Amino acid sequence: MSATGFTGIVVIVLFLGLMIFFSIINQEPKQKNIRPIQAYNKINQEINVAVEDGTQLHISLGRGGITGPESASALAGLSILKQVIEKSSVCDYPPVASTGNAVISILAQDTIQGTSKAISIADKGKNPSGELVGVTPFSYAAGTLTTIRDNNVSANIHTGWFGSEITWLTTAGERQSTPTIAGTAQLPAQAVIYASASDPLIGEELYAGGAYLGAGKIHLASISAQDVFRWIIIFVILGSVLLKILGIDIFVENSLAGSM
Repeated sequence: MSATGFTGIVVIVLFLGLMIFFSIINQEPKQKNIRPIQAYNKINQEINVAVEDGTQLHISLGRGGITGPESASALAGLSILKQVIEKSSVCDYPPVASTGNAVISILAQDTIQGTSKAISIADKGKNPSGELVGVTPFSYAAGTLTTIRDNNVSANIHTGWFGSEITWLTTAGERQSTPTIAGTAQLPAQAVIYASASDPLIGEELYAGGAYLGAGKIHLASISAQDVFRWIIIFVILGSVLLKILGIDIFVENSLAGSM
């Protein structure tokens, strides 16, 4: 096994261990202890608006799969979809989800059916719907624009893996004067979202959806684990800079080279 692969395994095991540790010690976690993120506050507000006005929410899950680096943001989007469905179960019109990947579409349908069954939505007409609107950037954007321009859609939530097509989606939402909450792990798309979405999710904020939307204490524990890793990374960077300034890194390299 390569050094990179071993390091990755160590990081994953350590992160899972920290999540379990924080979930055990925080038997009664409180959401008020985490810093506010405006985008998630906006999602809760728009759910209330949809209930009061008889409108519906649109959740766009992007076009990423689950076998590459885009899988994390795709799964984060599915988690947000689940929480939105639970919180908007009393709406006259259920949320609608759009996807641009066949596998994510299947997982979205499973999430919709499982969540609807769990909260006992007996009326099939009130069940949320999931749509595979296109499998290429252009077809996905074109299909999603139709939903965004629906006058009954009161807000758009874009969470998943997006490319440059996110420009069309966020711009269409703003032209419709509907709130647009958006987040992705793709860096160029993040820049577009920051400039064009009314409520952007920046960086790791996308992965905190479960904690901010009330998915459970394990999600809150993941926030604490992220904070620990953030400090570890900061100390590693500062330590590397200090070793470089003192010249110790060259001494260590020469020592290792001599020992080999």
